[in-house]
Amino acid sequence: MSEIMSYAVGKGDMFCINHCSDNFTIIDCYLKNDDERQEEILKEIKEKSSKKGINRFISTHPDEDHIKGLTEIQNKIGISNFYCVKNKATKKDDETKDFKKYCELRDSDKAFFIKKGIQRKWMNQSDDERGSSGISVLWPDTENENYKEVLKAASEGGNTNNLSPVIKYSLNNGIKVIWFGDLESDFLEKVAI
Repeated sequence: MSEIMSYAVGKGDMFCINHCSDNFTIIDCYLKNDDERQEEILKEIKEKSSKKGINRFISTHPDEDHIKGLTEIQNKIGISNFYCVKNKATKKDDETKDFKKYCELRDSDKAFFIKKGIQRKWMNQSDDERGSSGISVLWPDTENENYKEVLKAASEGGNTNNLSPVIKYSLNNGIKVIWFGDLESDFLEKVAI
C-alpha cells in the first residue's frame, strides 16, 4: 500500500509518496533551520526512502516556500534524481543557498525535465525490474505561448509561480492526487488546463 505524507512545515509545502512500488518521491520542501521538527522529518524521509531503489525529488518551482531546506536534503539524504520544468530562473534579489542548490541540481546531470505527457521508466512506465510510481505530468505544454512568456519572465528574475507543473499521482482503481505548485488562478484560466 502506498503512503502520501503531507508535512506541516509552516508557510511552505512538502509532500512525500512512499510508493507501493520500488519508488520514493519528495515533492517540494520547506525546512527551516530553527524548526525543531526538521531533524525528525529528515530522519523519517531518510528511513523510508532508503528502502527504495528509485528516489526522486520533484521541484514545482524555485520559490523559497517550496525549496527551503533543499541543501539539507541533498546533504543528509542525497538527491540522485531531480525533476523540474526546464527553465533558466534567476533571482534579482537575495539568492539563498537553497536557490543556488536548486540551480545547481537543475543544471546538473541529475536533472530530468518534466512537461505535459512526458514518459519515463519507473515514473510512469514499468518494466521487469520495477513498477511505475504512478506519476504523470499534465502541464506545462512547452509550446503554449503564455507559458513561454512565463519562462522568459522567470529568466529575467520575475515571478516563478507559473512555472509550476501539474503533477498527477494515481493508482489503478485507487487514489488520485494532483499537485499544482503555486499556479495562479488567472494563469490557469488563461491556459485552461
